[in-house]
Amino acid sequence: MTGTAAGHIVRRARPEDAKACAQVYVDSWRSAYAGVVPDRVLLRMSYRQQASQWAAAIEGRTSPGRWGAIYVAESVDGEIVGVSTCGAARTPAFGCEGEIFTLYVAEDHQGLGVGRKLLCTGFAGLAAQGCPSALVWVLSANPARFFYTAMGGRKVAEQKERLWGVLLDQDAYGWDDLAGFLSRHGPCSAA
Repeated sequence: MTGTAAGHIVRRARPEDAKACAQVYVDSWRSAYAGVVPDRVLLRMSYRQQASQWAAAIEGRTSPGRWGAIYVAESVDGEIVGVSTCGAARTPAFGCEGEIFTLYVAEDHQGLGVGRKLLCTGFAGLAAQGCPSALVWVLSANPARFFYTAMGGRKVAEQKERLWGVLLDQDAYGWDDLAGFLSRHGPCSAA
């Protein structure tokens, strides 16, 4: 166990979590990005395909470094309600060594501290691997981007990326001092 948030436990993902990770991921995309990315993209998302990808990542069958550490938030009744991944930054040009690649929380568990605990645990894992700083990329139209500002992230970059035939704006939020962040936001440990 790495910690609790509002009755939730955050821990390393296990192979049997793949199906639940896929559900959180797909449902979060459909909720957060409706009207932002083309409907056809959201409708084509498959729980089965995503479960296969999550299983491969959890079992380490993907490209090295692509996913890094994978954490899940589990409710008191054992339901996986959040998922995050982190590792070495894909683009070190922004001065951040680590990166939170994904962070999704089931809609009915948002606002309960689950996202904070996933972010904190990811940062603790990165810091334990020697990353003093980190960033996260988020679509500019995603209302959850304000979470990263509330958690002390500062906007460090912007980019436009063509995805699914649509030019999408993205913002990167960065944290220069993970050790300082962790001391301010309570104990987290990466298991």
